[in-house]
Amino acid sequence: MENEKTKLTYRQSWKMNLRAWKIWWKLCPGVFYSTLVFSIVKASTPYVTIFLSAQIINELAENRRPEELTKWVILTLFCAAGCALLQGIFSRWANYEKAFASQMDSQIYMKKMLSLDYADIDRQAVFDLYSQIKQNAQWTGWGVHRTLSYFEELVMAVVQIMGGIGLSVSLFLLKVPQNSSLAFMNHPLCVVGIMGLMLLIAVVSPICNNQGNQYWISYASEAKQVNRSFSFYANICKDRKRAADLRMYQQQENVCNIYFSRIEHSTIAKNAKGPMGLWNALSQCITAVLTGVVYAFVCVKAWAGAFGVGSVTQYVGAITQLFQGLSKLLETMGGMRANGEFLQTSFQFLDIPNRMYQGSLTTEKRSDRNYEVEFRDVSFRYPDTDQWVLHHVNIKFRVGSRLAVVGMNGSGKTTFIKLLCRLYDPTEGEILLNGINIRKYRYDEYIRIFSVVFQDFKLLALPLGENVAGSAEYDREQVKKCLAYAGFTQRLETLPKGLDTYLYKDLKEEGVDISGGEAQKIAIARALYKDAPFIILDEPTAALDPMAEAEIYSRFNEIVTDKTAIYISHRLSSCKFCDEIAVFHEGQIVQKGTHEELVADTAGKYYELWSAQAQYYTK
Repeated sequence: MENEKTKLTYRQSWKMNLRAWKIWWKLCPGVFYSTLVFSIVKASTPYVTIFLSAQIINELAENRRPEELTKWVILTLFCAAGCALLQGIFSRWANYEKAFASQMDSQIYMKKMLSLDYADIDRQAVFDLYSQIKQNAQWTGWGVHRTLSYFEELVMAVVQIMGGIGLSVSLFLLKVPQNSSLAFMNHPLCVVGIMGLMLLIAVVSPICNNQGNQYWISYASEAKQVNRSFSFYANICKDRKRAADLRMYQQQENVCNIYFSRIEHSTIAKNAKGPMGLWNALSQCITAVLTGVVYAFVCVKAWAGAFGVGSVTQYVGAITQLFQGLSKLLETMGGMRANGEFLQTSFQFLDIPNRMYQGSLTTEKRSDRNYEVEFRDVSFRYPDTDQWVLHHVNIKFRVGSRLAVVGMNGSGKTTFIKLLCRLYDPTEGEILLNGINIRKYRYDEYIRIFSVVFQDFKLLALPLGENVAGSAEYDREQVKKCLAYAGFTQRLETLPKGLDTYLYKDLKEEGVDISGGEAQKIAIARALYKDAPFIILDEPTAALDPMAEAEIYSRFNEIVTDKTAIYISHRLSSCKFCDEIAVFHEGQIVQKGTHEELVADTAGKYYELWSAQAQYYTK
């Protein structure tokens, strides 16, 4: 089993849980205060009832004084009502803090995601690690969030043990009369033997329970795949984009239902009915045996005359609570040890370092926007791979120029843009901005000089104006101008609330669904609104027809004015207006020149691509 290879010691798991608690303490300390108070009140309440009930029974069995009975009854009712009231108040407080903590759980990883280098975000290994964390949480709640439950369980267990000791210690100190045939129960060895038997039973019960829980851990890797598939198929019916396919091809009946039946007959399900259930049942049986031993010992000692009948209630209740607390403590420690293995995964993700050098030079904010960029013998391969994506790329372009980057799929065009924007650093060679290696510039300032529309851009379920501006506060007139430049004016006039119209229906029922082409126009308007010196379009018009694309590019060329524009497109006709075209093939720039120059070279790659597309538009 996987968990046996990486099994942690109790010391290691304790350190990991402490680290998790420190994280929670910074995020929401209130959850610890509320849980601590609530757990103390909840664990103490049974002892209050046990003690006061014993006093009432003792009075009934012995003196039967009305005034004393009245006093104890009133005190019992008052204390019971007070404890119930306190439990209700602190329970509400604790539940509020827990609900808040549940919302903060995702923020732990979200904040880490936002702080990671893009190069790490883009790595499959990092994505798989994050996916594993979420699947572990969905499996049985393993991970950082579960440590809050362990804190509550620990507090309650400790209070139960302390309260049980306080109310039951006299059980072993009170003597059976010497003239009784059971006087041997006063012997220290007898007392030690009874306590040892109770302790043994109390320890064996959580061991059996933890053994059953080990199955949940050992099947974690299998459960991740099952849980991932289950979540997908269970939620597919709620996806409006898949609704048509589900009905046209009867996917619910022919795919989803069949997979659900496989899950029901999985190895996990079989073991849940078999050994896992048996171990947990054995744990409960041993707990019942412990209760029987406690009753027998207390009743025999009371029968022998060591104490009154009312004390039987006190001692049985106190000892039962005591050993339940001890069992709970051991179960919790076992759970913390098991959870430690999943915390390893969480901390492995949270400990990913930021390797990208941030630089210290201030990016020059030139009024004339006179920037020159040069790729000098740049080669690149993605982390964790041996395949080179770019080979010895050399190119230089100045502000105000129009550069088109063309080539077949997988030729390295998008990677070229990612290196330019410093989402990645070159594996070999260097990229210069005005003669200085871009690694020396402050990272946050350097990326501000670029406006990019990538192929996989995202719009948010927020008002249109906020999507364009990337902010809740923006210049409305400027947003309208940018939308007009992107060819969105006609659609804007049809929107019910104009710039305040929500996109999509995720947050607002009156939200408007937009087409892929309309989304691309909004993304282009967003790039214009940023007003950066460099504007890059990485095939953002793929969802548009060739005429619409050509119209946007020609209009775009007019509005970029003194900015440097870089276009990546599969449609070569859209790039005819560019000052220079760089042709990528198998990670290298194989040609550079204007459209006319490249078409004239009939042996070149550009002519091959142009001819392949032109045949569909010419007779």
